[in-house]
Amino acid sequence: MATIRRLPDTLINRIAAGEVVERPASALKELVENAIDSGARGIAIRLTEGGLEGIEVTDDGCGMGPDAMALALERHATSKLPDENIEQVVTLGFRGEALPSIASVSRLTIESRPHQPAPVGESREPNAPEGWRRVVDHGALAGEGPAALPPGTRIRVERLFAQVPARRKFLRSARAEYAACLDIVRRLAMARPEVGFTLEHDGRRVLAVQPGETMAQRVARIVARELAEDGVLIDLERGGPAGAVRLTGLAGLPTFNRGVADHQYLFVNGRPVRDKLLIGAVRGAYAEMLSRDRHAVLALFLELPPEEVDVNVHPAKTEVRFRDPAFIRGFIVSGLRHALDAGGGRSAQSRFTAGAAAPAMASWQAEPIEVNPAGQPTLASLFARQSSPPSGGGAYAGHWAPNRVNEAGQAWRGHEAAVMAPADMQPAARAEAADAVAPDAIAHPLGVARGQVAGAYIVAEAEDGLVIVDQHAAHERITLERLRAAGTGDALAAAQVLLLPEVVELDEPDCDRLEEAASTLAVHGLSLERFGPSAVLVRSLPTALAGGDASALLRDIADDLAKNGAALLLPERLDAVLGTMACHGSVRSGRALSVAEMNALLREMEVTPRSGQCNHGRPTWVKLAHADIEKLFGRR
Repeated sequence: MATIRRLPDTLINRIAAGEVVERPASALKELVENAIDSGARGIAIRLTEGGLEGIEVTDDGCGMGPDAMALALERHATSKLPDENIEQVVTLGFRGEALPSIASVSRLTIESRPHQPAPVGESREPNAPEGWRRVVDHGALAGEGPAALPPGTRIRVERLFAQVPARRKFLRSARAEYAACLDIVRRLAMARPEVGFTLEHDGRRVLAVQPGETMAQRVARIVARELAEDGVLIDLERGGPAGAVRLTGLAGLPTFNRGVADHQYLFVNGRPVRDKLLIGAVRGAYAEMLSRDRHAVLALFLELPPEEVDVNVHPAKTEVRFRDPAFIRGFIVSGLRHALDAGGGRSAQSRFTAGAAAPAMASWQAEPIEVNPAGQPTLASLFARQSSPPSGGGAYAGHWAPNRVNEAGQAWRGHEAAVMAPADMQPAARAEAADAVAPDAIAHPLGVARGQVAGAYIVAEAEDGLVIVDQHAAHERITLERLRAAGTGDALAAAQVLLLPEVVELDEPDCDRLEEAASTLAVHGLSLERFGPSAVLVRSLPTALAGGDASALLRDIADDLAKNGAALLLPERLDAVLGTMACHGSVRSGRALSVAEMNALLREMEVTPRSGQCNHGRPTWVKLAHADIEKLFGRR
């Protein structure tokens, strides 16, 4: 058995660095948190090659003298715990491991100059220089001396993991590491709206926010500008077991959603976290308002007494543990639902459709009900519809809405406008005759269309039963197979060139992903060009998606690329992207179809491969055989 021995300090620091510094973004997080804890009002960040070659963080905080600087580079030395009561910690960092860990796996240069007077507890000689510099190269002191800089601290990290090749080779590309650093800065900038942040990457400024913004302004500026209009403010407070618990933030409307959960920012006592309990609470609050493959966009700030949450459960401090998790979950779920309910019937698309509301309302028509002298509806009136709520003492339930007319001039009625007849009258309905004689059901496996239910399902009559088709799921599969077929043919024939190219603004990492996939997307008719750091120019759309929303399409494709990345093989990644494109180009639930359109969809399904399942694996149609229908009515 090997002899137990003490590890050398250099190895101890490298082991600690493995817990704290996983990649450039980890080191950047620790440095920016230190700057925030120093009381800085402005923080400037510079990255080189995504942080792989260099990270520089400059702040205007309290600064340090030579003695404090030397002590800060020792393990477990910190100014953030004035006593041993770790449960009451209110700073972002407190372990005292960040700087020595980073210095053990890089070349670290720290320059600092304290404000006048000197910080409490630090003695300075009368002739001490205004600023001081200390350089540590992979754990070894490489030099120190005077430095010229304004009050505050500047730290440079270079050659990260240069002498740890086993760690260096597991780092990702410069673009991927830059995206991770950008996400860290965004989260910390949202957590501290009173602090100004600037971020430069390879000499180009990519983020600049001014100090003194409100929480809502900072969140909307960083997450999405549309969130200011398509979100609801949250500000709730409730008494907890040990004191008041407060929830603030900005939550997107259910209709303002994304394909991945990367746009959910959660904070506990000003600390960015990725906590399963909080993520589950958000999912529960939106459970009945979002489909399973869509995710809310929000930023939530939870404030509670420090003794009610343990922030010391993870070396990177990204996870927390609550003393009463059931109370916290219930508070977040109820608070989010209350805020969304208070938003009324707002929709993220409402501002685009408001202008079209007046012409649509003008298309509604009213038709009278025929009543015989005895006060009972005639046989003909059973196929009419009441035009207005009759006066009198009839009992009603529900709401009234008149007819409207489709593009062909035919009257139709959506399921949302159901009328409850008075107690002394029979329910009324309206039948619509087909434009042409329905084809023989025997010739078609899926039969012929007889009607539409709930604006989402086609009811067809086949020779051997009744077929119910989910129109969106069916058309989604058809569109996907068309896109796949277009990719094997002429790319020009598969594309619909836009008369005016559309500029779509996205996050820079999303633009990078789309630019890398541009050649693959062009094969399927989606022609893209980079249009500056944070925008993409759309020159053509796939023919199957002509007339669609290019902005929403590109956001979801970027989300798919971010979610799958290089983890999937090229064919799998291509299928994921084509599935997103097909979903955008498909007939939506709630759209009224004419008889001819319904039959056209049925015929297309019969010749489309795998048309029995949509792109998500759900069935596109079900059949009730004649025998099954007869059993429902007790005939068998």
